[in-house]
Amino acid sequence: MIEVIRPGDAAYAQISGSFAHTGAPAYVFRPRSAEEVAEAVRFAAREGLELSVRSGGHHGAGYGTNDGGVVADLSQLDAIEIDGQRVRLGAGATWGQVAETLAPHGLAISSGDTRSVGVGGLLTGGGIGWMVRKYGPAVDRLVAAEVVTASGEIVRASEQENADLFWAIRGGGGHAGVVTVFEMTAERESAVTFARFTYPAGQAAAVLKNWRDALRTADEGLTSTAQLFPAFGEQAPPSVVILAAYAGDDPAAVKPLAALGDLVAEDVKVVPYAEVLEDAFLPPGFQPIVRNRFASDLTDELIDVFAGAEIPLMYREIRAIGGALNRVPAHATAFAHRDAVAMVQTVLLGTPEQHGPRLPAFEALWAALKPHVSGAYGNFLTHPTDEDAAEVYPGATGERLAAIKKDRDPANLFGRNIPLVS
Repeated sequence: MIEVIRPGDAAYAQISGSFAHTGAPAYVFRPRSAEEVAEAVRFAAREGLELSVRSGGHHGAGYGTNDGGVVADLSQLDAIEIDGQRVRLGAGATWGQVAETLAPHGLAISSGDTRSVGVGGLLTGGGIGWMVRKYGPAVDRLVAAEVVTASGEIVRASEQENADLFWAIRGGGGHAGVVTVFEMTAERESAVTFARFTYPAGQAAAVLKNWRDALRTADEGLTSTAQLFPAFGEQAPPSVVILAAYAGDDPAAVKPLAALGDLVAEDVKVVPYAEVLEDAFLPPGFQPIVRNRFASDLTDELIDVFAGAEIPLMYREIRAIGGALNRVPAHATAFAHRDAVAMVQTVLLGTPEQHGPRLPAFEALWAALKPHVSGAYGNFLTHPTDEDAAEVYPGATGERLAAIKKDRDPANLFGRNIPLVS
């Protein structure tokens, strides 16, 4: 019997919302099998209720919950099975669990950077992680999946079976179905060299340009993120932090990133991949505004605009990607951004009340960045507009995904996703 939690039940307050959002669903289903997921899907369709599918609940737009509808909470589907380098991951497992389970076998899968993020949400959005330059996004390691369709049918998706679904779930979010199990190829990586280099905030533009130049010739085993932190009171001045993960035990691989400016601090260590992943938390009341775009070239002009923005409590970062990601054709998966060498992201921190006065400057920054960027990563958008959605699923990708959805989900039961813009 499937577990169903309703308002008033003891567990309701704990599981009705998601990471950054409150919700008031009428029913929270907690399935333990694909058959029970199908039962939840059929129930929502039969009752005409909005359906949210939650893996880890981290999506910034709050799709993992709703008001008055059904939530299918997949957290009980957390089995992890290993057969050589082939791994079966339940959609409700977290990437922290995956990394820790794979580590004793000398295996790793390039995932996101947060332990509690769910397998399902990150994978169906693409999966940009700490080894993306060497192995590509996580969807490129997917070989098959178990999917529950809008009709409640349980099917297998791969290059040979239900190929339309297999294409759609690799970057198309949850539009085409609910993935309950992912079959993936893990990589033989037992350790990574992880580094943190801190530079003065006043050198941001110069550090970013030197960082870009260093990565242009770096081994693809090196993935790096440049972080620009705002001031958090007098005890925490603004700073520039360069994070780097090299796939393997080689501290020399990260040393060029220690010479980008006047180094303030450095920390280099060789650790299991699981130790690279971080815990996530939000101060009470915080509801960040997150926006991102991809760049096919980190030009001086882009860096100058990005580094020059001074908005209180705004965090900025550039993630260097490229490498293996660029060697897959754009049409091969619903994650289409195969010419990207970097992802540019801004996060307005604080409460909704604090956001208002800063929004004009925030929008002005993105207007200035627009000529230099294109495409967007659906997993890092909190308030997706039609423009954002068109960038997540550009051109032919959006058209193909919409056609698959029309066939597989004509009633838009799986509408709690980045919208498809016609």
